[in-house]
Amino acid sequence: MNLNATLFGQMITFAIFVWFTMRVIWPILLAKLNEREKIIADGMAAAEKGHKILADAEESAKQKIHETKQHCYKMLEDADREANKIIAAAKETAQREHDQLIAAGNAQVARAIKQAKTELQAQLSGLVVLGAERILERSINPADHRDILESLTKKLA
Repeated sequence: MNLNATLFGQMITFAIFVWFTMRVIWPILLAKLNEREKIIADGMAAAEKGHKILADAEESAKQKIHETKQHCYKMLEDADREANKIIAAAKETAQREHDQLIAAGNAQVARAIKQAKTELQAQLSGLVVLGAERILERSINPADHRDILESLTKKLA
């Protein structure tokens, strides 16, 4: 066995194998690697685009939530304002009714006082006539009686 011839034969076989690999297999491997690299790059770009879309969607959702909250707060403020208007109107109506009741009560009291005064004047006139009759010891006819009562009423009023 010749060590040099075997080594030389293996070197030639290895060189042919390297040349064959570089000419036939290497371009196929490079094409597959480039294709795989492109697929990975496209996947990464799609992932980045997906992250961007997700971030935009989250921002849009936050903005919509904020707008909705502001709208709800505005609606609550409007409802509070409307409730305050209704309460103020009810208070105003109640105050008006209260004033009307007080005025009606005062008018009724004034009428009762006037009626009581009239009745007292009539009773007083009767007592005065009765006293005058006793003093004079004579009876006054009804026409004279009416004239005396009317003159007393005018004087008292």
